Amino acid sequence: MTHLLVVANETVDAATLRDALAARDGDLWVTVVSPVTTPQRGYVVYSDTRRASARRRLERALGHLREAGVSADGYVVEADPAAAVRDALATLEPPVDAILVSTHPAEKSGWLRRGVLDRIRTAAGDVPVEHLVSDGTAPPEANVLVIANETVLGDALLSKIRERAAASPASFLILSPQSDPSAGAHPEAESRLKRALAELRGGGIDVHGQVAHPDPFSAAMEEVHDERVDEILVSTFQPERSGWLRRDLVERLRKETGVPVEHVVVAKAETEVPA
Repeated sequence: MTHLLVVANETVDAATLRDALAARDGDLWVTVVSPVTTPQRGYVVYSDTRRASARRRLERALGHLREAGVSADGYVVEADPAAAVRDALATLEPPVDAILVSTHPAEKSGWLRRGVLDRIRTAAGDVPVEHLVSDGTAPPEANVLVIANETVLGDALLSKIRERAAASPASFLILSPQSDPSAGAHPEAESRLKRALAELRGGGIDVHGQVAHPDPFSAAMEEVHDERVDEILVSTFQPERSGWLRRDLVERLRKETGVPVEHVVVAKAETEVPA
């Protein structure tokens, strides 16, 4: 029996991967590892939602593989993909015979931009590594990046997120950039973000959040570089009150990211955190 290690996160339930595994000849056992990486920058709030989302994708994928006649199990791990491969090679029984890494196409893949595939090949040593690119069809969930700080509790923003979630499957990451990069803690920002996440999660929305610093454009571009981002939602005060708009944040993101960017204006009265 050939023991194949599959390394995949967002593409773990892609038809391309399922078809490739079902088409393999011989007696095959598949172990699927879904690495969930923790952002290196900023402070993560409710990071468990990343793991929960990955687990749901993995469970769907394992069910589909078994329906297709593929013997498979798997697990989610909070680790860099290359580190996850090293650990799997050291612990899995029977030993891994080959590795299959599944990613989005290059223009959408944070793993490829970060050189993950090359690092997996290094970690694999003599174990052969194959790269499978998802067929580029629409993923089951869109990744929506939300940029909001003091307006994160605004009714207009929360309503827009609910509206987007109801339109089609989507996962949301809220980044709250802070103005003081020297401060290690941002209790007010964390409190606002936690309240917003709790309210949205209470409505069944797949959302997680991160207190970032300091520049919203840089924070957004780092996320676009590291992860797949399909849409961006920027929340600000009115133009006369917004430093972000004075720095042309919305138009700069539209120009540099190439993804749809929507702007939501929130009134100050909507941003207060209840005692």
